[in-house]
Order: sequence, then C-alpha cells, then structure tokens
Amino acid sequence: MEDRRVVESSPKSVTDVLQQDVLFQTCSWRYRIPALLYIQQHSTILAFAEEREGGRDETAKVIVMRRGTYDGDKCRVEWDLMKKIVEAQLQGYRSMSPCPVYDEVDKKVILFFIAVKGNISEGQQIKERKNRARLCQVTSNDCGRSWSGVKTLTEEASQEWVTFAVGPGHGLQLNNETRSLVIPANAYWLLDDKNDPSQHPFCFVSDDHGQTCTWGKYLAKEVAGECQVAELSSGKKRMLYCNARSQGPYRIQAVSDNDGKNFDSSQEIKELVEPTKENGCQGSIIVFPRASNMMSDQDKCMLYSHPTGKKCRRCLGLYLNKDPSKPEKWSKPVVIYKGYCAYSDLQHMGVGPDSSPLFGCLFEFGCLSQYEKIIFCMFTLKQVFPCEC
Repeated sequence: MEDRRVVESSPKSVTDVLQQDVLFQTCSWRYRIPALLYIQQHSTILAFAEEREGGRDETAKVIVMRRGTYDGDKCRVEWDLMKKIVEAQLQGYRSMSPCPVYDEVDKKVILFFIAVKGNISEGQQIKERKNRARLCQVTSNDCGRSWSGVKTLTEEASQEWVTFAVGPGHGLQLNNETRSLVIPANAYWLLDDKNDPSQHPFCFVSDDHGQTCTWGKYLAKEVAGECQVAELSSGKKRMLYCNARSQGPYRIQAVSDNDGKNFDSSQEIKELVEPTKENGCQGSIIVFPRASNMMSDQDKCMLYSHPTGKKCRRCLGLYLNKDPSKPEKWSKPVVIYKGYCAYSDLQHMGVGPDSSPLFGCLFEFGCLSQYEKIIFCMFTLKQVFPCEC
C-alpha cells in the first residue's frame, strides 16, 4: 500500500540548508518517531516513522517509510511515495520505535522495532509489572524496496524488565571482529521487589548479523531513557559511547569497553540541556571524520541534534564536539529551525559540494505543536559551523 504525502509549506531554516522536504504530514493519520538510515554504497536513504490513529503511544499502528535516492552531482535526494511496511507487524500487536541498521557484511537492511500487544500502554505495563512488548525485525536485501516476513527475537516474558523499547533512531554496526550490530534500547528494570521499576538505557547486541540478540547491563546511577550510541576510539582502544535522555536538566552519557555489554559509570553532560517541563526529549548523535582525507581516530567528531529549549521542546539545534570523549567539549548549539520540535535522527552522508561533511536530519516539527509534520533536511558542516571548517 502506498500513499502520497505532499505538503508545499515548509518552515524557514535559520541557517542555509541544501534541501528540505516534508516527508510525513499529520492529517487523518498522525506520524511520529522518525528514524533515518543512509546506505552509502547504494546512494539510498530510508526515512521511517510510526503511523498512528491519535497522539498517544498506544494509538500506533504500523511503521511507514519513504525511500530516497541521493544524486551526488545535483546534491539532492529524490523521494519515492510513502509505503506502509505491512510485513513489520504481528497479529494483535502494534508496531513502534523503528530502529534501522545496514549490515555491511550481509548487505542487508535490518529494521528492528517493538511490537506491543493491543492498546496496552506503557503505564499499564509498569503498573502491572508485566511486559507486553517484543523485539522484532524485518530485513531487506534491496535497500528497502521489499521486506521479509517478521521475525520475533524476544518473548514477552522477561524477569529483568516490565517493558522496553528500542532506539528510536538508527542502530550501529561495530568495527570489531564479529561486526556486531548494536541496537540502543531502554527499559523499566525491576531492580528489586520493594521499589517501583526504574528506567535505564542498555543495548541489544547481535554477533550473528541479526539472527539472535543478547542484552547487556543497564546504565546504572542516573535514571535515563531513550538513547543512541556511537563507536569511538582512543589510540588502540575502542569504546561504545551512549548518549541518553534524562528527566533532569542535563543529558546523560556513559562508555562501554566491551561493545555494549557493560557501561562505566554514567555522568551528566551540563553542556547539553533537557526541556524539563516535558521530561526531556530524545536526541540523535553521529560520529564522522572532519574531512574526507582524515581517517585516523583522532580526526573524528560528533554531531548531536536536539531541541535547545531548557523548559519546552522548541528550536531544533545542532551541537558539535571535536573531542567526543570529553563532555565539556560540546559547542554551544546552532539553531537550524525555530518553532516547536521534538525527536530527530541524524545520518552522515559523505562530503558535500563545499568539501565539508554532509548530513541528513529527519525531525518532528510544527507551528502549533511539535508533531504536525516530519521533515528531512540536508546540510553541510560548513553551513552550520563555518568557523570549524
């Protein structure tokens, strides 16, 4: 099933961008929870979202996508029509939290997501201490043109959490010996029988290209939620970096030296604020080389997208860190869109026409609320951070 969502009016970017398109627009259906994946080998970009009947999480129905082809000569993405991924469904369950990753070994896209039974809410699962979510996946061998049948990777019953979700946003393939797939996640963990479940990030890890998944230990200390991960290196040491949503005033970060199975003590990032009136917000991170001819680990930078408002989800901003292992090195935000905004997802797309790194960003935006439309924009590092190039 395909449907066209064409909207002529778009918000005005505060800074110059190479392209912007409204990919999903609220009308009879609502669209939330963006996820973005760029497949460089095929110049293909995939944009995912949840299609919902209403605003609440329990009204989610199916995952939708739009497939784009990037033309490097014109520096433009041409988008196909919207498509419902009907394969990504379990009977009697709603599909949520798209988290795509491209497996460079098996040359396939794996779309991880959760399937939640009926219209049972997260709050109800927490109250009853009974998990009704499953980790599922579908795969594509042709860059999103067609999809396999759904595969369930976890059963509902779990002694460790009362509910969980993956992403939202992209997953990651590591450069270790097994080329592990890492899927960021968060869960309400049952730490003991006396206290209520508490929310903590963790990672699903697959060492067999998505056939099976194990899960690591949660980030201890601070309570945190939705997260994304990136691979960093310091000399010969590889690290998995996690950046997580917090209900406090600042983001939370932690690192793992065993590919996401355990994380060191987490810490606040006081340079990255959360909108406290809305219990924080999801954000996206991506690691990239400063220039195409810089390939060493010391030449890697990190880009982060998130609302810049300290109280409410407003004004989408980008932050740059040229030394990602150090939280104090985050730059001040550069606002690229003014107005209401919420979830976002970033992808590095190579080198732009100005010879600086090129990025795509898929984000929620609106004039009256954060969730009126989901927009794709494409820009270079030099456009946003001209003094850093």
